[in-house]
Amino acid sequence: VQLQASGGGFVQAGGSLRLSCAASAPILSNYHMGWFRQAPGKEREFVAALTWREGRTLYTDSVKGRVTISRDNAKNTVYLQMNSLKPEDTAVYYCAVRQNPNKTPLATSGAYFDLWGQGTQVTVSS
Repeated sequence: VQLQASGGGFVQAGGSLRLSCAASAPILSNYHMGWFRQAPGKEREFVAALTWREGRTLYTDSVKGRVTISRDNAKNTVYLQMNSLKPEDTAVYYCAVRQNPNKTPLATSGAYFDLWGQGTQVTVSS
């Protein structure tokens, strides 16, 4: 499976963006999908994750209420809808897949995810 992230861009504070992550092969029902981000000079951090089968979600506290992760099974695509964007949301956003979660809860560490997309830049101006 290869992941292709898109949808990043330049937006003013308060604006919205929707990121997409398309998989090159069917996403199996047991997979977990995640979004992470890395701002300049900072470590990569967890943003959101989703179980492909049930659609259960998990968010980092800083984006709760502003960001929604969702999926389209038919398109093998996971989305990250981001609203009320803030300058501190500026980062390169990466999607990732965890292929063998073995019925464990959604993880927030990137170490658990096996494959990564190439990243898409999100820049929020104040």
